[in-house]
Amino acid sequence: MSTTRDALGCAATAALVFGAALLEGSPARPMALAVLSVGVTAPLMVRRQLPITSAALSSLVALLGFAIPGWSGKVVAMAACGAAAYHRPNRLAGVLTVSVLGFLLVPAVVASRPLGTTAVLTEMIITAIAPAVLGYAMRLRAERGEQLARLHRAEAARTVAEERAGIAREVHDAVGHHLTAIRMQATAARHVLTDASPVAMTTLNTINDLAARALSEVRDMLDTLRDKPSGSRIHEIADLVTRLSTSDVEITFTEPGALGDLPPLVDHGGYRLAQEALTNAIRHSGADTISVSVAREPDSVAITVQDNGSSTSVTDEGSGIRGMRERARLLGGTVTISAARPHGWRVRAVLPVREAR
Repeated sequence: MSTTRDALGCAATAALVFGAALLEGSPARPMALAVLSVGVTAPLMVRRQLPITSAALSSLVALLGFAIPGWSGKVVAMAACGAAAYHRPNRLAGVLTVSVLGFLLVPAVVASRPLGTTAVLTEMIITAIAPAVLGYAMRLRAERGEQLARLHRAEAARTVAEERAGIAREVHDAVGHHLTAIRMQATAARHVLTDASPVAMTTLNTINDLAARALSEVRDMLDTLRDKPSGSRIHEIADLVTRLSTSDVEITFTEPGALGDLPPLVDHGGYRLAQEALTNAIRHSGADTISVSVAREPDSVAITVQDNGSSTSVTDEGSGIRGMRERARLLGGTVTISAARPHGWRVRAVLPVREAR
């Protein structure tokens, strides 16, 4: 793509130089003007890979045509020298050598002009030195901008890490404490109420199990907030499908290919999105078949939940759908909800896979 763009740019520049020479009424033959115009712009194709070579070739062609009145190929060669200084700032001396030779010394010797005149010195500054210095200055500015951007990203990452650590502490001190208390109370009640009814014992067992699972998920969430690996969550979608499948609702899971290593937040967020989409489908769609798929794309991971329930309107989005959209947005992704054929709904979440820089 960049090669095509460079070729088009060089062709347009050559056409401008050639057209300007014709408008200026240059006495040279049109064929010679065309060859020189193409020759002076063609080296720009390799200005990124071989910047000094590009500047030297372009300056050489400009030197061949410097005596032609009305031909502005020198401007293109000056731009090539500026590009060489930009792409090779550590070779500024070499770029200046090419520029001075191409725009001052050789033309001065050929034209037998004295180097000490004010006109020659002014031309040296403008045509031989200024392009290289300008290109070098632009490179320094670009590097300073990149440095400031990296500093900004580092500051933002530090702020986010501090906020996440604070949230982790709050959740650990509040939610973790209460869940632990609930589990302890349920365990104590099971030991005390030895003659309780089977229904009561089942309820207490359920409370104990739910509290234990909630504690486990809270710990996983805290590990995610602290950027600590706690095992892949997105691979647990298969277990989630197994737990939620019943005789009334058949849920299938597809995971084509390996997902690879995912950033912790994407891994955790993908699992939560699949969990919420599945819960919504089971509760509200009236479907008897639900399919779940997770696929790794070149720079993202896609999670799709599709049911065959009733295709009712979703214009009034509940808190679950709003939560999914917000979670995906915070991760830089999207959630799309559309009607499936012949009926039902399709929820597709796409989360970009990139490490924070």
